[in-house]
Amino acid sequence: MGSKYFKWLLITILFPLACLADVINIKDSAPQVYVVKKGDTLWDISSIYLDKPWLWPELWRNNVHITNPHLIYPGDELRLRYNEQGEPVLEVVREPNKPQIKLSPEGTKTYKATAAVPALPWSVLQPYVEKDMVMSEEDYNRLPRLLGNHDGAVRFATGDLVLSKTTRRQHDAYRIVRKQNEIRDKYDNLLGYQIRHVADALPLNTDVKDQLLVNVRQANFEAKRGDKLLPATDVELDTLKLSPASDRQRGNIVSSLEQHGLLGKFDVVIVDLGTRDIEPGTVMGVYAQGPTITDGEEPQYEDESNFMKSAFSDGDEVQQPAVKVGELVVFKVFEKASYGLITRSSKVIRSGAIVGKP
Repeated sequence: MGSKYFKWLLITILFPLACLADVINIKDSAPQVYVVKKGDTLWDISSIYLDKPWLWPELWRNNVHITNPHLIYPGDELRLRYNEQGEPVLEVVREPNKPQIKLSPEGTKTYKATAAVPALPWSVLQPYVEKDMVMSEEDYNRLPRLLGNHDGAVRFATGDLVLSKTTRRQHDAYRIVRKQNEIRDKYDNLLGYQIRHVADALPLNTDVKDQLLVNVRQANFEAKRGDKLLPATDVELDTLKLSPASDRQRGNIVSSLEQHGLLGKFDVVIVDLGTRDIEPGTVMGVYAQGPTITDGEEPQYEDESNFMKSAFSDGDEVQQPAVKVGELVVFKVFEKASYGLITRSSKVIRSGAIVGKP
């Protein structure tokens, strides 16, 4: 497994000091003993004990049984107890001599054979972290496009040589990308293009000025004439620091990456908040708001289809309060939009749902 995998697999949940002021309320249904299973995430386990899963480290603050309390493994036994101050504490009980990660003064890491339980499901996040992105219309349009090949083909697969035209500096590697969807907010403002990674491409040396010949590699889909070439760069991921959204951080789910209409746990969604509004690791509540109600002689919803009733109804409009239906964690942020992973849902979530302080 590569270093990127371990970097995400062993995500450490850190919180600002402001979170430490939150009161830890243990659910009535929380078990006294829980055995960690393969496939668990820290978020799932913390949801068993807490209504606010992002306060997970508070349960560990008095735990001295392991080197890093955020690194737990399948088979570990979690025991809930209360200290002398009446504060809840989770302890880890594991088999004697069971190896774990240790950090020496020189920073050398020793990994145990069994992978630690991740904070969030890497298998879900990996393709979106490494490949997918939202680009501005201007940046996308500036990218060089695939023109064609010697065979006169319009579709290309792994091993094909394809010509592009560029006056820019040649890069060591490229990604072939395609506009999948236009991302717009609820006011129909364009936030950017959702970009799909189609294939990789390696440049070949040619003596022709302003032309670029690339070899298509590792195609996920057929590349097409008109697809764009994006310089490939390694994704450097910082430690994901989870913190709850503030009162000022509020937006909407505007799309899902797979264009699903009905959304639930572990779906990846696009939120209309960008780099000026939010950071990776922000935990947000998801809220659904029902249709406006006209309070007349015969109350009705604003979207009822009876034209005569709608056109001539009298009464005050009543806006329903937003009801919390889930939570998400923002994990990748772009200029005007961001990707979020739904970590909890009590009912079906739809595009347009409000996101805000959890």
